[in-house]
This record gives sequence, C-alpha cells and structure tokens, in this order.
Amino acid sequence: MRKGCIVVLDVGKSLSKLTIWSPDRELLERRTHRNSRAVANGYPALDVKGIGFWLAQTLAAYAHLGEITAIIPVGHGAAACLVDDDGSFVPSLDYEAEPPTEIRERYLKMRDPFAVTGSPDLPFGLNLGVQILWLEHVVPEKFRRGRIVTWPQFWAWRLSGVAATEVTSLGCHTDLWMPAEHRPSPMAMAQGWAERLAPVRQAGDVLGRITKEWADRCNLPKDCEVICGLHDSNAALVATRGYPEIDGRECTVLSTGTWFVAMRSAAPGAKIDLSSIPEKRDCLINADVSGRPVPSARFMGGRDVELLEAAMGEKVDVATCGDALVNIAQTMAKNDIFAIPTFEKGVGPFPCSVGQWIQRPPDQIGRRAVAGLYLALMANTCLDLIDSKQTLVIEGRFATDQVFIRALATLRRSQKIYLSDANNSLPYGALRLIDANLAPPHVLTPVEPLSSDLTSYATSWRTKVQNA
Repeated sequence: MRKGCIVVLDVGKSLSKLTIWSPDRELLERRTHRNSRAVANGYPALDVKGIGFWLAQTLAAYAHLGEITAIIPVGHGAAACLVDDDGSFVPSLDYEAEPPTEIRERYLKMRDPFAVTGSPDLPFGLNLGVQILWLEHVVPEKFRRGRIVTWPQFWAWRLSGVAATEVTSLGCHTDLWMPAEHRPSPMAMAQGWAERLAPVRQAGDVLGRITKEWADRCNLPKDCEVICGLHDSNAALVATRGYPEIDGRECTVLSTGTWFVAMRSAAPGAKIDLSSIPEKRDCLINADVSGRPVPSARFMGGRDVELLEAAMGEKVDVATCGDALVNIAQTMAKNDIFAIPTFEKGVGPFPCSVGQWIQRPPDQIGRRAVAGLYLALMANTCLDLIDSKQTLVIEGRFATDQVFIRALATLRRSQKIYLSDANNSLPYGALRLIDANLAPPHVLTPVEPLSSDLTSYATSWRTKVQNA
C-alpha cells in the first residue's frame, strides 16, 4: 500500500470534490458530490449532513488506495458554523437565503463602511455578518456557547475536533475583517462576535490528528493530520503563484465555477490603490494566505450560464463541442445576438441591470455559444475594474469553454492569458500549503484569440447594458 497520500476536500457551493494524491503527488482518484439544500432551526441551511455522509464513504474508499497522512479542506466563502466543545454544531445558513426584513434593516445600521473592511453591501446572506446576526437571533443560547468557525475550517473541525478560523475566509466579503489591518472589524468587535471567532490560524497549520471516530469510520491511520485549509479562490491564487511564468510577478487569477472570481495579486512589495476599487459593482478586497489585501471582482457566471442555456435535458458538453461552439459564437456576434446582464440578480458588475436576450437563439447550442461570449464580456469588465494588466491565469471548470476563453483573449490582446489545468488547480494550491516548492502538475497553456475581432460587438454590448 502507498504511504504518504494526501486528500484534498473541496466543498464548493454546488459541488463537493474529493481528490487523493500519491506520495509523489500524482492524482489517484477524484470523486464529486452534488450538494443539496437543507433546513436547520427553521432556516435554509447548507447540507452538512449529506456532505458529511458522502465524505465518510469516499474517505473509506480512498483508504484502500493508500495510507492517507493528511487531509486539506478548501471551501467557498460566505459560510460559517457555530461549534460547541461538546461536539455539537449549528449548520451554516445558505447564503442565497433572504434574511428577515428586520434582520436586514438592523444589520445595515451596524455594518462598517467599505473603506474599512473592503467588503461591499451584498444581497441575501453573502455578507457573513448578516448570517451571524440571523443565527444570534434564531439560536441565542447556542450562539452564546458556541464559536464561529468559517466553512473550510468547519470541515477541519469535523475531522480533527480543533476549532479555527483563517484569514482567506474571514477576509472574503464577510464584514467581519479588515484585510488592510489584519484584524476583526469594528462591527465584529462592538457586537462581541470577534470574541466568538475561533482562533485565527495559518492556512497550512496542522490543527491536529484525525479523531478516533473518523479514523475508525473510514479506516484511516490514527496519525493522519488535518490541515487548517483555506478559501477556494485563494487556493487557486496559491496555485497560480507556483507556476514559473509568474515567479514573483504581479498576476491575476480568474477562478471559474458557480462564481467567477478575479483576484489581482501584486508583486512582493508593490502597493495597490485600494481606494480605486468600486464598491457598488461587486468588487471587494480579499485577503491572501499571508493576509495581504487582494483586489477582487466577481459575478455568478456558472449560475448565469444555467439560466442562459435553459437546458431541458442534458447540457451542452463544451469540451467536446468546442470547435462547433466557436463557429456558432462568431456567427452570433456578427449577427448582433446578445445576452445582457444580469440574469442572477443583484450581483456582479451590473447588479441593478435586468438580464435579457436580444434575439434569443431558439436552439440550445446557440444559446450556449452566446453564453460563452457573455462570460467573456462579463469577465473582461471585472478585470478592468481591478486594473488587471499583467499575466492572467484562468482556472476552474469553465477553462474548457473555448468560446469563453478565446473570446476573453480576443478582448484582452495586450495581456498574457494562460489556462491552468481545469480540474487540478485548487488541489494543487492546497497541496502547496504543505509543500511550497511542489512543482505544478501541468504547464500553463497559452490561450489563442479568435480569428474574428470582437471590438464592435463588445462596444455594442456595453451600450446596450448602459441603456438597459
């Protein structure tokens, strides 16, 4: 049996993924789980029970592939659970749930200005602070006893029993953290929430060993270590910094999935004018693993594509239909067929616009082709908002979308644009937490622009967005 295998748990909003890596860091197996929604204490919650059951089953299966010596959790932002010393917990709210009106109104009076936290006022529960206020109202006794544990670290706690928080999750539009000051926000201090936060640990810290319960349940070695973990988009940033094409230079990583998140990482010692980041366009200041501020912009691209494609059955496989989609997309652009944002309302660079089609294609593949153009135009806008000029690396599940990546390269011809491996970027970033010198599993692939020019199409799109 192989010794020294490492497992990376990636708990996204829509999908959870578990990968196991050999001692020489070759991928042995990958399994995925589509997350459900749940209800807890009367509120819409993340499906901790379902994810936990799948995790236990998959870890037990992986135990037959090799001796697992470490587990590293990665997770999406805007989620936190309350945990108690007795092992009980209160599941995180689903960030797409609308808080009660009285909670929302009270919260808006409490939160700090964007200039303090780098965290914009977002809809639903996308600011973690409003979730905390909601939980404090719903489960006051459990709130007083429990500690606030951010989402990746919750899974580390489940596995190790050690509660922690970490700066990449705390600095992810939570309203609870000041990335520039590396400490809790005034609101978090005034409300007593800073005292309820579990201790802040480094992403690569070993929190402890696997609990006896999980070791027995999954046939894991008792000395298997559980790493603190980090926010998923930041894992992509850690991965990007490992490629020789970056080598300490300024870069931007565009992480793609349910959310498209552009994060601009400055070269060491370089200063960024944080005051230039526009609050009202879903821009924010993240914190990287060392706590440095990272200008970021985002939109809900994966969700928008689902709405645009409107698949009645199976979705278009962009990986196998790439050439056909590119040809269709170029024809659609010449014929002035547009998707105008925003289909997932209230987020992205045009949060107040209402999504609409101009000459909606009747066929699914036509709609998917235009959706690729839409992703490129939205991503291009986000990159402009954070003044991205140097190397751009695209990662995530939409890195296989030839329309999207090539249209974006066409719109940004002055920028070097690369693809990292669509499936392994986040795990590679997680693995670099415990081995900073780990070589990338793949080389970066340059993206070739389209043969046709999109300048006129993009200008028309921006005009229509402004007039919508």
